[in-house]
Parts: sequence; structure tokens; C-alpha cells
Amino acid sequence: MNNNEAIELDHGGGGAKSAELIGEIRKIMSATGKWKNCADDAASFVLPAISSAEMGCETMKLLFTTDAFIVDPIFFPGGDIGKIAACGTINDISMMGAKPIGISLSIVVEEGFPKKDFLKIIKSIDEVSKEAGVPIVTGDTKVTEKGKLDKIEITTAGVGLATKVISNNGAKVGDVIISSGDLGEHTVALLSQRFGYKSKIKTDSKTLNKEIEAVGKYLNAAKDPTRGGLAANIVEIAEKSKVKIILEEELLPYKKETKAISGLLGIDYLSFASEGRFIATVAEKDAKKVIAILKKFNPEAKIIGRAEKGKGVFLKTNFGSLRPIEMPRGKLVPRIC
Repeated sequence: MNNNEAIELDHGGGGAKSAELIGEIRKIMSATGKWKNCADDAASFVLPAISSAEMGCETMKLLFTTDAFIVDPIFFPGGDIGKIAACGTINDISMMGAKPIGISLSIVVEEGFPKKDFLKIIKSIDEVSKEAGVPIVTGDTKVTEKGKLDKIEITTAGVGLATKVISNNGAKVGDVIISSGDLGEHTVALLSQRFGYKSKIKTDSKTLNKEIEAVGKYLNAAKDPTRGGLAANIVEIAEKSKVKIILEEELLPYKKETKAISGLLGIDYLSFASEGRFIATVAEKDAKKVIAILKKFNPEAKIIGRAEKGKGVFLKTNFGSLRPIEMPRGKLVPRIC
């Protein structure tokens, strides 16, 4: 970024420009102390060995994450800004292989915002918290003058404990790529509400801690494909793991309606976000076992590709050709989370 460049919407879209901006931030804020995994969804810190009825007597890692939510619209089919704030924070901790143990919640709301809508959002957060078994343990609320904020913004932080940290740089040659279910439905639900499309698709937003708890020991690398969708997150795994990944077009879990809205908007559905799905790599010998477990949570869980020696990410089309998949650039969907 040069000194005359301004912040654009694309800098927050989860694609190449987001990665560039984060790179600039990290150059300035490079000190991480004894924290590890600072480029993942959550940073980890090794704690002294402790005895725990839940974890046993092992060296524990503390996982810490933070997130901000500026969704537009704030209510959409199947959810609202509160639901994805709670789910997103729990999922960022869970995707690292940790057991979430608490969340902080900070809300800034615009003067004049309907109280019934505010309380509806709070109830959504509470429902997710109770369902996942992860309490909201501290928080703060501020009100700003009308016109100084677009309705409401939520900022969270989350902490968790793990014995094994799942990083996004752990994919190995020979691994298979799995998806925990249909992808891209959060973006479809949000856009259908934003632009007045008729759609039966609801947000896929949900917590993933129970799924990860069930299969985490088998996962070599994992990401929840939020901003930037499958494209951005599978490219990140491939680059950080230094492997080549081949995805099979005929196996990709996207509904026809998701593809149709993608064509209507001129945005690649591979960049559509999910807020309650994850992609992961597992050893081929464990793949059937992992899929069988995940199907108990979502019948659409499936293998979608594999990791090979080399670099880059490619889509094997239905015609047998290989199309490169790159970090999304240009027009992405703003304010989806």
C-alpha cells in the first residue's frame, strides 16, 4: 500500500486486498512475545502442565481470538448479527482444536435503534451461548449519537484451551480435503435479504465446537470459510502448508440456487462465505471415519479434493481440465459478517 492509497471495501472482503492490508499491519505490529499461531484464527500460548478432569494432565495451550461484526442487513433469513457474532467467535476458537471456555461481548449501538431489535439480538447471542455451552463472561455497551454509526456493531473476544492446536499450515501431501457441508449459504441468505431476492436458503450460521470435538484429532489443517469463501481459505491452507491442492468440480457442495445467485451477481460462488461450515485436510486412511462422524451433524459432509506435491490450488473441471483457483480479487461481497 502506498502513502496515497485509501482504504477500500475490498480491504475488508477476505480476498487478496485483505491479505495485503493484514500484511502491512503485521509489518508494523510484529512483536508477538511468546504467543504462537498469530496468523491463524486464534493465537496460542503454552501454559504450564496442569491437571484437569476434562483435559487430563498435559501441557495446555491457551487460545485467544477477537472479531468485529458490521453485518448489513442485521436481520436475515435464519439469523442476525448477534447469532453470527456468537457463532463466529466460538468457531474461531474451535477451528484451532480448542475447547471454547468464554466470550467477551462489546456492543456499540446508534441512538434511536429500536429496543425490541436490540433485545432480539441479545437473545440470539444468549441462545447460541447456551446451545454451545460457552458463556458470555464480560462485556460493554456504548450508545453513540444518531448518524455516527450504521445501527449496531459488535466486537467479541474468545478464549479456549487445547492440548493439540490445529493450524492452517498442517496439510500434508496425500491428505484428502473435506467439507463439513454445503458451502456459501450465508452469503446467499444475506444477499437475498439485502437485494430483495426470493430465496429458500437460510444462513448456514451455527457453532462448530461439537463437530471439531468429535473429529479434531484426525485433522491436519482446518479453516471455516467465512470471508473469501472456499477460494480464499483453501488457497491460504495450500500456501502455508506448501502443498498443491486439487478440488473436484463435481464434488463441490454448492446448491443450484447458490450458483444461480452467483451468476446473477457476477461473483464467483467459490468466494461465498459460510458461517457454520469448515474445510479440513485429513490423512486418506482416516477420511471415511471422519466423513461418517460428520454426517451425523450434516448429511452433506463429503470429500472434495486432495493435496499433492507441488504448489497452487486447482479446480478439476467436469471436462477434465485444471483451472487455477487464486485468492479472490476485485468485487467481493462487503459486510457479510
